[in-house]
Amino acid sequence: MPSSIDYGHGIAAIDSGFERPMLDAVHLVVEGDRAAIVDTGSNDSLPHVLAALYARGLSPEQVDWVMLTHVHLDHAGGAGLMMTKFPNARLTVHPRGARHMIDPTRLMAATVEVYGAQAARRMYGDVVPVPADRVVETPDGSSVSLGGRRFEFLDTPGHARHHVCVVDERTGHVFAGDTFGLSYRELERDGRQAIFPSTTPVQFDPPALHASIDRLLARSPGAIYVTHFGQVTDVQRRGADLHRLVDAHAQLALACRDAGAQRAERLREGVRQMLLTEAKRQDWPMTGPELFALFSIDIALNADGLASWLDATG
Repeated sequence: MPSSIDYGHGIAAIDSGFERPMLDAVHLVVEGDRAAIVDTGSNDSLPHVLAALYARGLSPEQVDWVMLTHVHLDHAGGAGLMMTKFPNARLTVHPRGARHMIDPTRLMAATVEVYGAQAARRMYGDVVPVPADRVVETPDGSSVSLGGRRFEFLDTPGHARHHVCVVDERTGHVFAGDTFGLSYRELERDGRQAIFPSTTPVQFDPPALHASIDRLLARSPGAIYVTHFGQVTDVQRRGADLHRLVDAHAQLALACRDAGAQRAERLREGVRQMLLTEAKRQDWPMTGPELFALFSIDIALNADGLASWLDATG
């Protein structure tokens, strides 16, 4: 598969190289001779991003913004290192996430709690802090400009309370991080993208996520860009699928509420069965063990997120 995908309008998805090919996208926006990065992947993303800039005749000095949808480390782990290489850039982040970019100690501790110390270290290495004077908080309705191209930030909780989506005023397209789910390219058939929600620990909130999805759909964007992975079109239909699947995840969690020591495995098995059902419904080109391998990280994280939601709601 290509290392980057050009979608026109100055927008490209760069494969960050995180964990496996086409799992984690860094989106690049070019306007004239200026550039912005939306989400960063991990520290290992930097060479891929630099190569994409150089291929377009741009230098690190021409990056004005690093925009984060949220501070989960597969989206923000490389932000600090990138900021050391992009001397003129400022970093945008939800107000709830800003302190974690300035001092990532607690963020890394939370990541260790989810993945374990060895895995967290392997995946993310040393997360570099960002100087406070280079951090721009982006509450709901705030905006920034890239060479006159305006980007508006929408507060979109549900996947995480520190999540924003970024609306590109020029195209009307939206950079949605994880709010609009996962869309792996391996599942695309005849130009029709797959969709599946991400219920990662620890802030999954079904009513909030429904409201955030509706807020994006109300904009009627021609395309939405998700970090996992790239451009989603036919947005209204995929949004309806997401609503249905968010409800299905919540129903699965409630069915497992009283499963005791079996809860974790029942949640994982429930997510696996949901994937098999969606493979048929959405006509994905893979199923069974191959599908489970593709979603191996997500099966565990979605199940753990549902467990966190059950624990938080009593």
